[in-house]
Amino acid sequence: MSDVVSYGRTGRIGVITVDSPPVNALSHAVRSGWVSTLERALADEQAEAIVLICAGRTFHAGADISEFGKPIERPNHSDVIMTFEVAPMLTVAAIHGTAFGGGLETAMGCNYRCAVPSAKVGQPEVKLGIIPGAGGTQRLPRLAGVAAALEMIVKGNPVDAVTAKEYGVIDEIIDGNLLNGAITYAERLLDEGAPQRKARDLAVDPSSAPDGFFDEFRKKIARKTRGYKAPEACIRAVEASFELPFAEGMRRESELFSECMADPQATALQYVFFSERLVSKIPDIPKKTPLRSITKIGIVGAGTMGGGIAMAFANAGIPVTLV
Repeated sequence: MSDVVSYGRTGRIGVITVDSPPVNALSHAVRSGWVSTLERALADEQAEAIVLICAGRTFHAGADISEFGKPIERPNHSDVIMTFEVAPMLTVAAIHGTAFGGGLETAMGCNYRCAVPSAKVGQPEVKLGIIPGAGGTQRLPRLAGVAAALEMIVKGNPVDAVTAKEYGVIDEIIDGNLLNGAITYAERLLDEGAPQRKARDLAVDPSSAPDGFFDEFRKKIARKTRGYKAPEACIRAVEASFELPFAEGMRRESELFSECMADPQATALQYVFFSERLVSKIPDIPKKTPLRSITKIGIVGAGTMGGGIAMAFANAGIPVTLV
């Protein structure tokens, strides 16, 4: 068994739980744990459906950023999603916190998705100079339609669970305890004889992209995205979901993903991403060091720099005295 993925069962519902703090990133340990744990779940003769859930503060918040720029060990993310998608048992993803990037792609590999009202889902890869690379550009349009998928993928902004339900990405909103609610939802699906619906088998609604739709979308975002390559790659990948069968669309997504990853823009945007997170970490200070509330600051020197620093703290609501 995996150290970060475990299996249990409540009645006829098997439960796979991922516990890989702080954000249940899709590391190799998580991916390989999925595969071995799913095998155990499928071998459980008393289980009729499977709930996938995460412990801690969030569902899978995205890829393991420490793996960026390195060869990906098998199983890769697409492999794992496929194991859920072809499993001979109904699967339900239970979402809390955030399901971003690979997290949402994982959930879309399940037959159904439920979430607490406060959850958010999204495909923010464009902000790193890349596109979703594990089927996000192919499954999301099949669930939400082309217009909603383009908004989420090209702009990279998350949507709340209620909006995601309106789009068709989330199937059930769970009030109260997520695990109990997800198990109850899975039991209801079994009682109703719900099919093992696979996003890959759904047809993209042709009415969601009438003639000229993609060109109009390009014109609408041209000013904001001028000079950036990833937004256009996102559009082309979603176009593939509309024009090509799923398997061919996946190949097109993979080609575009590789092109973006090899582009200097992706390297630069990812450098900024990592840098922004590093500035919040102070070397040699343990993570569990308690924070002290700052009530007043004194700054020596009242020159231009001192005045600017004072203004910054004042804007944050912290009184400053220039000494």
